[in-house]
Amino acid sequence: MARPLQPGATIGIVGGGQLGRMMTLSAKEKGFRVGVVDPTEDCPAAQVSDWQIVAEYDDQFALAELARRTDVITYEFENVDVDALNQILNQANIPQGTDLLAITQDRLMEKTFLESNNVVIAPYATIISPTDIQDAIEGIGYPCVLKTTRGGYDGHGQYVLNGPEDLGPAMKLLHAGTCVLEAWIPFEKEISIMVAGNGYEDYITYPVVENIHRQNILHETIAPANIHGDVALEAKRIARVIADAVGLVGTLCVEMFLTKDNLIYVNELAPRPHNSGHYTIEACSLSQFDAHIRGICAWPLVEPKLYQKAVMVNVLGEQLVKSYELIDEKLNWHFHYYGKTVAKPGRKMGHVTILTEDVDKTLEAVKKTQVWD
Repeated sequence: MARPLQPGATIGIVGGGQLGRMMTLSAKEKGFRVGVVDPTEDCPAAQVSDWQIVAEYDDQFALAELARRTDVITYEFENVDVDALNQILNQANIPQGTDLLAITQDRLMEKTFLESNNVVIAPYATIISPTDIQDAIEGIGYPCVLKTTRGGYDGHGQYVLNGPEDLGPAMKLLHAGTCVLEAWIPFEKEISIMVAGNGYEDYITYPVVENIHRQNILHETIAPANIHGDVALEAKRIARVIADAVGLVGTLCVEMFLTKDNLIYVNELAPRPHNSGHYTIEACSLSQFDAHIRGICAWPLVEPKLYQKAVMVNVLGEQLVKSYELIDEKLNWHFHYYGKTVAKPGRKMGHVTILTEDVDKTLEAVKKTQVWD
């Protein structure tokens, strides 16, 4: 059993984006030093950390140097090279291990893992060649979704098939390798839940939230989700089953579909803090970033309390400048900006969290700003 890491020790983070930045801010608050590996000099996490190694995430020499200079290593996103991390396991302390990372990097592995733990997922078929598609569609039916097994995020690496006319364009995904064909779940809401562990089989869960997407990018998160109490309890149970199955250390996001009949289908897992958990910074007694840092440092975890309902809105590149105008107007809104130098359309540049007593009124207030039109 790992001994708790004491303040003054150094945490290494593979990845220097906004999640790494917010991890770093939490770690610094607790008295830790932080080093980051990222190929972009002066990346968001590096701006608030003690030092940066400018290198690709799979650079073996850079990871070995990170291991040499740190007491514990974590990662901020799931596309870190598993083989590269495995190469330093004997010289580094990576409490999360690499098994969960490997599972979440491959949709087929992820589905097999979830099925083996009796977690309900959408019906699916493995697609290796174009000839596999027709047989699979006969069993699954239209509409369905073809997804690459690796590398997909924010809607990339997937194609919705509504009928035979979509087969041609969808086949391009097979150039990337094996795919999965999933049944389309007619969901009422997309929901998610954060769960965290610290290596002591001690797991905590956050409120279930509702996520609203635009063009496959998260637009708003509503905390807590307006769902039946039994649904929330079932979502928490599923999250704990998954956490226990992997011996979770750090945070994990479980993304789910909720049907009109209150059935839950797990969509995917993200083994780190998640965009839908940003509201926890202001709205909860323990933020998801605090839970992650405490977890990887083997500190105790206490079930978080939701202080107030909240709405979180992402700020994308095309919304950035207009969002600045709200800073003087919305005195009770919490603005977070990530320090990225290039504001591209669709790129997450920041987020705004609004604590509220009336979610509907707040959603209307967000709409009225016209920043997010």
